[in-house]
Amino acid sequence: MNPSTIQLIASILFAIAVVHTFSTSIFQNLAHKHPNHAGLFHLLGEVEAVFGFWALILVLSIAFMVGGSASVEYLEGRNYTEPLFVFAIMVVAASKPVLVFAETLVHYTTVSVSKLFRLPHHIVNYFITLSLVPLLGSFITEPAAMTLAALLLKDKVFATTKNVKVMYWTIGILFVNISIGGALTSFAAPPILMVAQAWGWDSLTVFNLLGSKAIVAVFSNAALGTLLLHKDIPTFSLKKADKQMPAYVQVIHLLFLSGVVIFAHHPVVFISLLLFFMGYTTAYSRYQNPLLLKESLMVAFFLAGLVVLGGLQQWWLQPVLEGMSATWVYFGATALTAVTDNAALTYLGSLVQGTSEEFKYALVAGALTGGGLTVIANAPNPAGMAILREHFPDASVSALYLFLAALPPTLIAILAFQFL
Repeated sequence: MNPSTIQLIASILFAIAVVHTFSTSIFQNLAHKHPNHAGLFHLLGEVEAVFGFWALILVLSIAFMVGGSASVEYLEGRNYTEPLFVFAIMVVAASKPVLVFAETLVHYTTVSVSKLFRLPHHIVNYFITLSLVPLLGSFITEPAAMTLAALLLKDKVFATTKNVKVMYWTIGILFVNISIGGALTSFAAPPILMVAQAWGWDSLTVFNLLGSKAIVAVFSNAALGTLLLHKDIPTFSLKKADKQMPAYVQVIHLLFLSGVVIFAHHPVVFISLLLFFMGYTTAYSRYQNPLLLKESLMVAFFLAGLVVLGGLQQWWLQPVLEGMSATWVYFGATALTAVTDNAALTYLGSLVQGTSEEFKYALVAGALTGGGLTVIANAPNPAGMAILREHFPDASVSALYLFLAALPPTLIAILAFQFL
């Protein structure tokens, strides 16, 4: 390793950003204690703003040390497709007609399973939301599945309970299951998407390598959470979805959602579709709720900051990966994912030449396994955090409690990917 000064500064700022992510509650407390500067402290206390803030410091550092043109050149050299895509997919997936469609599917599945096994509907609904919806992410992408699952859980669980244990267990299982639930296809999970073309992995290959193991882990995690929390899961009356929502409106929204997914690699296309979508929702506003623009923009800002800061971490990440055996790569990737985006990790791993099939499997499986441990571990996590955070005490999710809640389902994922 022989890093440049800029690379060292970028790594130091990256480390500070990671520590800052785990310390946002401190700034929220400072905002209450110092109302004159509450705006600044609230900004620094927003998880979604952390990496964007420190990315700004990096850009200013490059401009100061090398020059403004070099700073702009570095920014323009980064790939912002993923942040833009997450913004677009969140806005469309969180729209009322798509949510009504998802609620209808979950409703009828809940009714059928409840009758078949004679179980309370709120227990079955909780299990289905934490299992089938994350697996749906393999087809509509993980960010869309996270958005739908979080909104469903927000309405049925988080908005109706004050039980902090239920909240943390639920969000921990949700994050882990979303991370591994996209492993049935080659285009839905960001860490798989980053290597699929380079390694020649199609959806059949991905399913054979990871899919069946991911299904077992997802259902096991959802069953464990349901079993442990069944006495504390809030009850609710099982009602059918909004009957006033015309089927053609739902179909049109699903077509927009499909278009964004199909053209996920082409920002010009999916952003254009998003703009058409926003025009359509304005024209037919009686069937809409306010679009999830603020939360989606904050998540995109978070991911863009991660792209900027993460672009200069290759000097230490790649040598670390190169020096590991396949087994160590798996556990190393699981651990590293907790402090860096798992898609960035697999991308850097794909740059290593002459790797074995065991190395490739270990890298991707490890990145998927660790994707629920922290908010920065997997691209969809900030989306779920943005939707659910307001229901936690002081509207803040403890990074430590999230890690502890996600640890048991992560261990189940380890067992599935290592021994099945």
